[in-house]
Amino acid sequence: MKIAKNVIVSLGYKLYVKTEDGKDDLMEETTPDRPLTFMYGVGMMLEKFEANLEGKEAGDRFAFNLTAEEAYGAYINENVVELSRKMFEVEGRFDDEQVVPGATLPMMDDQGNHLQGSVLEVNRETVIMDFNHPLAGEALEFEGVIYDVHEPTAEEIATLASQGGGCACGDDCDCGSGNSCGCK
Repeated sequence: MKIAKNVIVSLGYKLYVKTEDGKDDLMEETTPDRPLTFMYGVGMMLEKFEANLEGKEAGDRFAFNLTAEEAYGAYINENVVELSRKMFEVEGRFDDEQVVPGATLPMMDDQGNHLQGSVLEVNRETVIMDFNHPLAGEALEFEGVIYDVHEPTAEEIATLASQGGGCACGDDCDCGSGNSCGCK
C-alpha cells in the first residue's frame, strides 16, 4: 500500500540540523521498537514532511531537507518575552520547582490560546520565556525508512480521536501542542 491521505504510516527516522560550524547535529532519532506512527494527510505532521513521503510504501528509504520556512518558520525575536514572576505563583509562592531555565511550560495568552514556552532566565522580578518552537529558524534534514502503511483500524481511529488529533508515538508519550509530539 502506498502512502496517501487517511492511512496510518509507521516509520523510523533521524533528524539533523546544521550547527553554526556547518556540521550535522543529530537532534532526534526513532527506533524500530518506538517508531513515529501517524495518520497521513490530516495535519498531524508538517505539510512538507508529508509531501516528501507521499506515494512511498513499506521498505522505501527517504532522505530530504526542509527549509526553516517549510518546517517551523523563522525565529521571531518578539516571541521572547519578559513576564512578571507573579504570573508563576501558586497560592502566593513562586513555583521554583517548575519555573527553571530549560523548562517548557504550558501557558495561555490573553485571548485564551494555549502555548508552550521555554524558560530562558529566572530573575528577581521577571521570568524570560521563549515562545518560538525549539526548531524555529532551523533547516531540517530527515533520513529514514518506511516500516508500515495500512488502513486505520477502528481502535487507531478511536485512539486518535481521544487524543484530540493524535500523537505520533502511541500511548506512552508526552505530547505537546502544535506539530510537535515530544516523544522521548
